Amino acid sequence: MNHPGKRTVLNVGGSSRNIALPAIYAGYEHLLLDIDPKGQPDLLCDARELQTTAAARFDAVYCSHNLEHYHRHDVPRVLKGFVHVLKPQGFAHIRVPDLMAVMKEALARGLEPDDVLYQSPAGPIQVLDVLYGWGMEIERSGVDFYAHKTGFSRKLLTKVLIDAGFRKVYATIGSLEISAMAFLVPPDEATRKALNLPEG
Repeated sequence: MNHPGKRTVLNVGGSSRNIALPAIYAGYEHLLLDIDPKGQPDLLCDARELQTTAAARFDAVYCSHNLEHYHRHDVPRVLKGFVHVLKPQGFAHIRVPDLMAVMKEALARGLEPDDVLYQSPAGPIQVLDVLYGWGMEIERSGVDFYAHKTGFSRKLLTKVLIDAGFRKVYATIGSLEISAMAFLVPPDEATRKALNLPEG
């Protein structure tokens, strides 16, 4: 597992190491956490149980379109697990659907819940898929964990991250998605530049 001196990123719920991470993680050792053994994760674990694992071992936690798969009351537990496994200068990178943008888009276009909101590489995505989870995958797999159990606006995601113990959060919106970088301590200038974060 972790190689001394090399930065590490824990990919929470990433399903497979074959799915590329954002370019900012070039040079990081990529470790996968998943509840499903099919992807042969490095940590076969429910993210709600992260606080039972070793502390302060990762430089970053990457969680893309996974946090919405937990019930609202479990989200603080998952995020506190991220805080637990991060090194003191570490950060969490969270990506979730932007419910406010999805609702505005659906209303502006006069879409019904079962109308196609956009086309993805995997196929058409309906409004219902963004709100409640990708129906085709849930049906195909028979696994309810693929369902969405909560949702976020930029304001709400920032709030739950601060409440979990992160001191500085940068949250941006675009393409029906919220992307947040949450730090245990405010990042220094070099880190901000490396991650293309604004000042302040």
